[in-house]
Amino acid sequence: MAHSKTRATDGKITYPPGVKEISDKISKEEMVRRLKMVVKTFMDMDQDSEEEKELYLNLALHLASDFFLKHPDKDVRLLVACCLADIFRIYAPEAPYTSPDKLKDIFMFITRQLKGLEDTKSAQFNRYFYLLENIAWVKSYNICFELEDSNEIFTQLYRTLFQVINNGHNQKVHMHMVDLMSSIICEGDTVSQELLDTVLVNLVPAHKNLNKQAYDLAKALLKRTAQAIEPYITNFFNQVLMLGKTSVSDLSEHVFDLILELYNIDSHLLLSVLPQLEFKLKSNDNDERLQVVKLLAKMFGAKDSELAAQNKPLWQCYLGRFNDIHVPIRLECVKFASHCLMNHPDLAKDLTEYLKVRSHDPEEAIRHDVIVSIVTAAKKDLALVNDHLLNFVRERTLDKRWRVRKEAMMGLAQIYKKYSLQGEAGKEATKQISWIKDKLLHIYYQNSIDDRLLVERIFAQYMVPHNLETMERMKCLYYLYATLDLNAVKALNEMWKCQNMLRHHVKDLLDLVKQPKSEACSKAVFSKVMVITRNLPDPGKAQDFVKKLAQVLEEDERIRKQLETLVSPACSCKQAEGCVREITKKLGSPKQPSNPFLEMVKFLLERIAPVHIDTESISALIKQVNKSIDGTADDEDEGVPTEQAIRAGLELLKVLSFTHPVSFHSAETFESLLGCLKMDDEKVAEAALQIFKNTGSKMEESFPHIKSVLLPVLQHKAKKGPPRQAKYAIHCIHAMFSNRDTQFAQIFEPLHKGLDPANPDQLITPLTTLGHLAMLAPEQFAGPLKSLVANFIVKDLLMNDRAPGKKTTKLWVPDDEVSPETLAKIQGIKLMVRWLLGVKNNLSKSGNSTLRMLTAILNSDGDLTEQGKMGKPDMSRLRLAAGCAVLKLAQEPCYHEIITLEQYQLCALVINDECYQVRQAFAQKLHKGLCRLKLPLEYLAIFALCAKDPMKERRAHARQCLVKNINIRREYLKQHAAVSEKLFSLLPEYVVPYTIHLLVHDPDYVKVQDIEQLKDIKESLWFVLEILMAKNENNSHAFIRKMVENIKQTKDGQSPNDPKINEKLYTVCDVAMNIIISKSTTYSLESPKDPVLPARYFTQPDKNFSNTKNYLPPEMKSFFTPGKPKAANVLGAVNKPLSTAGKQLQTKSSRMETISNASSNSNPSSPGRSKGRMDSTERDHSENEDITIIKNSPMPGKKGDKRDDSDLLRDSDKPRGRKRGAASSQDDDSGQDPKPKRGRKKAANTSSAETEDQWAEETRIPDIALETEDEQNSPPKKGRRGRPPKSATPKEEAASKGRRGRKKAAPPPEEEPEEEEEDEEDEDRNSENLEVKSKAGRQAKTPRRSQQRVETAEATDESVESTPQKRRGRPPKSAQQPAKKNTRGGRSRATASKENESADEMDTSQLSVEDEEEGEEDQQAEDEEEYTTPKVRRKTGRRERR
Repeated sequence: MAHSKTRATDGKITYPPGVKEISDKISKEEMVRRLKMVVKTFMDMDQDSEEEKELYLNLALHLASDFFLKHPDKDVRLLVACCLADIFRIYAPEAPYTSPDKLKDIFMFITRQLKGLEDTKSAQFNRYFYLLENIAWVKSYNICFELEDSNEIFTQLYRTLFQVINNGHNQKVHMHMVDLMSSIICEGDTVSQELLDTVLVNLVPAHKNLNKQAYDLAKALLKRTAQAIEPYITNFFNQVLMLGKTSVSDLSEHVFDLILELYNIDSHLLLSVLPQLEFKLKSNDNDERLQVVKLLAKMFGAKDSELAAQNKPLWQCYLGRFNDIHVPIRLECVKFASHCLMNHPDLAKDLTEYLKVRSHDPEEAIRHDVIVSIVTAAKKDLALVNDHLLNFVRERTLDKRWRVRKEAMMGLAQIYKKYSLQGEAGKEATKQISWIKDKLLHIYYQNSIDDRLLVERIFAQYMVPHNLETMERMKCLYYLYATLDLNAVKALNEMWKCQNMLRHHVKDLLDLVKQPKSEACSKAVFSKVMVITRNLPDPGKAQDFVKKLAQVLEEDERIRKQLETLVSPACSCKQAEGCVREITKKLGSPKQPSNPFLEMVKFLLERIAPVHIDTESISALIKQVNKSIDGTADDEDEGVPTEQAIRAGLELLKVLSFTHPVSFHSAETFESLLGCLKMDDEKVAEAALQIFKNTGSKMEESFPHIKSVLLPVLQHKAKKGPPRQAKYAIHCIHAMFSNRDTQFAQIFEPLHKGLDPANPDQLITPLTTLGHLAMLAPEQFAGPLKSLVANFIVKDLLMNDRAPGKKTTKLWVPDDEVSPETLAKIQGIKLMVRWLLGVKNNLSKSGNSTLRMLTAILNSDGDLTEQGKMGKPDMSRLRLAAGCAVLKLAQEPCYHEIITLEQYQLCALVINDECYQVRQAFAQKLHKGLCRLKLPLEYLAIFALCAKDPMKERRAHARQCLVKNINIRREYLKQHAAVSEKLFSLLPEYVVPYTIHLLVHDPDYVKVQDIEQLKDIKESLWFVLEILMAKNENNSHAFIRKMVENIKQTKDGQSPNDPKINEKLYTVCDVAMNIIISKSTTYSLESPKDPVLPARYFTQPDKNFSNTKNYLPPEMKSFFTPGKPKAANVLGAVNKPLSTAGKQLQTKSSRMETISNASSNSNPSSPGRSKGRMDSTERDHSENEDITIIKNSPMPGKKGDKRDDSDLLRDSDKPRGRKRGAASSQDDDSGQDPKPKRGRKKAANTSSAETEDQWAEETRIPDIALETEDEQNSPPKKGRRGRPPKSATPKEEAASKGRRGRKKAAPPPEEEPEEEEEDEEDEDRNSENLEVKSKAGRQAKTPRRSQQRVETAEATDESVESTPQKRRGRPPKSAQQPAKKNTRGGRSRATASKENESADEMDTSQLSVEDEEEGEEDQQAEDEEEYTTPKVRRKTGRRERR
């Protein structure tokens, strides 16, 4: 060893034993061999071998010479590098090299050799691995900390390692690289920006995608060095984000990507960076905010992210960006919501409020994406979305934009199918979304054909999937139908009816196409094409396509045959699918991928193809009903009580019997229906009878064995069954049997002979049966019927009061409390009317006699004998029966002609009856007759009298009836241009003369110049004119003005020589003229044509007489304010945030007040009227009841109100009737005497203990006090009209409030079937729906009626601001409470809606449809839905007994 030391000190190189000198003089191979031995020697040495270290010191220095470091052979370089690595290990901590430059060269050399790691399959890979392992373990590079160029060395090392790492490396390579690099970061004094960039660049998405292993390496390194590197990362982001020094790094443009990656790697790396993001979220630069929002969306939404919990200020700041002014930012926030909901259900609560606001965003794309986000989360797991979020989707089904509505509807449909049909989340989830099926079907009431078509598609694909097996499909339909709410059931029925109508139209088109060409045929084809076009989306384009289809049908017999099969009643579901496939294949062309013509044909085929119902389906449905009857069905598992399931099943079959009667023609079906007839449940038997009536036309020839069993059952029902079943039994016999005369005779004779007035409870069924026999076979029983009517009905029944009625102050009682005698009298009245309708002529003058009898009942207040035996409820029933009977007769032209003007006016007054239920039922009968264009136009004028009804819902209902009727007439005139000769009876503007005449003869209009009475007249006229003048089509304003001018040149046709009546006429004309002038700017133009006045009502104008005098008192001028009536937009101006998501806007404040955008010009008598919501102090209460305490309930629309359209399903509401008074001196106290009734007894005075109520209304000027008014129960001025006395002081008159009616979507009237059967219906059903007792102390929270009739729902396009109502029923002066000022002031509703300029929402504030089922007469609808009207929540005052 001494020798070795000597060698070391004298500068000579000592080689390991066996190794000769290594120099450039030997070959490469020999050099490699010798170096390997040197490597082996160094590898075996350890740090403790001091002598060897000294011995080989010169060798170590020699190996670091440029000769080796720059040697061209890579094997040599590798071996040298391995030696150098071991030298650093052996000589650690002091390296044998002292020159900084030399050290730099050595480490750069080693770094270059590490590139050899890239090729894992190289023979030398293990040696490269050894090199890496050695320098990593020894941390050799730490020596460089002292060097000036250390940064360059480290940077180059990092770059090399990140470049060479690949998926061929095992975990050890990865680990050593991390060890090597982390030691440099953790043990160094600083981390340069360049070195940091070398690490971070691997996190940038572009690099990350190129080399995933480098990303993983950087990720592992950062995790290992998080604490050490965090200050340098913070400094980097601080420079870029806060100071804007983007030049500090090439990665400045990737800061947000880096933040996300670093957060995902280790959130602690960004502890000081995240507050900077909060600052950036508030940047003025839109793009910068957008980038930060995108970044945070990913950070908050990541699956395991806890950022929201850890950094609540940042989370709240981020949520604030949901309301950002920049659209793309709001859009990004909304898109983030679905990830957040799916990954962090705990944040749903925070998101809900912000999504609610965004669901009303003005931007369509944002509203659309709100739906997508919620639906996406819900489809993943229903538990992720709360009810509020689902309600936002529900609301958007009414959005103004089709794209948004479609997304919402399809989203709900998919959720329903997944969780309800397929039951993927159990019964709780099914229950949670049970409203979806109803909501989707409610949309069928929308006017947009796109909506209706989508509902049909959703029904066929998601609610009752047509591709299910027949039995499964019918089971699905059966339980769906049993669980739908009433409005959804009506919508579904309407859907089938519309599809059936369209099928018939297509069938007619096919028949026309086959006819020889002629001009008449071409016109008929064009007419049919137009009808079909209206049932398709985009009628403008569809018209050309349907014409083209008609041409194709003419030319292509094969397509014609397929379409004939498709629309034939016997087409099965499988056949239908085949036909659709064949037709689309034949019309399609591979050269035209997008074929609009084919798309239109598909729409048409989709609507007419019977994909659900065929003979097999009906048979399966009957079996399902039978299972329920037998108790073998799983009704309870489906959540439907068995009794409800059976009823619903029969109702479903009844509906299908209208639309698919041929599908019922099987012995099995008829036998099952026979079984249903024998059931105890009356409704089930009724439905079965109706099904037989609709489907049994061929039973005699095809199923004689069924006929022989059925006939005795029908005869028994007709004689002894319940009245409704008796009625249907008669109609069944009439429809099904050829020898009906014989059968009728067998029923008529025993019933006729067995009538006994002494047993009224035994009379109801016989009279019902006889009445229907009289209508269906009047000639067969002409003699006996006349005798029956004259002797029995009139003399024995109507003119006698055998049993005294119950003494009560109520005006209406439930059916079971009505005396049998009264029910028999009602049936007697109906029998007379049915007989006359069957006879259809007045040759025997029976019509005159009957009308006199009916008007006598009305004149006598329902007590024909005037003996005082009858109770008030019985009198109300008879008044209603008489009024409806007149309406029924008026629908037959031969009887309309003989109704005198006095009789017409008396009939009209029934709509002002003191009993609420009478007014309600009469209005609905009136509406129904007018809607079918059966009642003459003058009967439309009767609705003007509703302007003074004390109940707001009655006024609102009347207004909706007017709107619906006016629109039906206008639509009819558009579609039937050839009916110009009937213009006088159809044009709605012609209702004005009738309205003027009716108001002239209003018994309340006594003093010609009385201001209060004239204000009533003005309100009644405005009630009608506001709707007529909403649109000035064809210069109708000038036409109405001309009409009024012409009337002023005539005299009253009823009393032409009575100067007072004529003065009234001219005064009313002046009121009308002032309204027209104040509300129209075009009234002075030339009238499009000269109006024709009805000759019965007005005399011919005197050409020598020019009536230019103004008959109005000067004070009236101030009650006419200028401004034009506003038509309510169908889709609404803006979306108003609802207090409850998805709430149907059908509450008292919205439907009755319809305050949205109310303006002072909506009311001719409201100068400066303050705008806004009705004051919450406005109250009313139930009438026709004894003293009842009613608690206040919150006004709808307030924050606490949680109603939604499930409220539509609630039980029937409490109707209100006017309370007839008991004796009292209250009238005397008020200083008013009731006016005598015409032709009737004076009403008894009302007791001083009469209850009173308060209606606080918004006034025209905010500081005008609001007066209190008795809503219903004050002493009536006129008993029949039920108009309470006016207040003694005019200044107490509360200013009337303008109301704007929303557009109510409704099915088109064109599909209403022409009815042959009578419109009247047994009052047992009517009153069932009309009466509901108010319980003492019960909250008068009047939920909307479960069965909303079309008249409550169908205010249409011309919907305008609702008529200003003058409240009737004010308490007498002595009973007045202090006037209450309107304190709302504040902003108007219009202003609020501007502020809320969010997504426009379609208003389906009412979801009801006229329930006329095809082929079934009016009675059908009345059977189930008669006389129902929606009530609304209201605040009610407590009644006080004084």
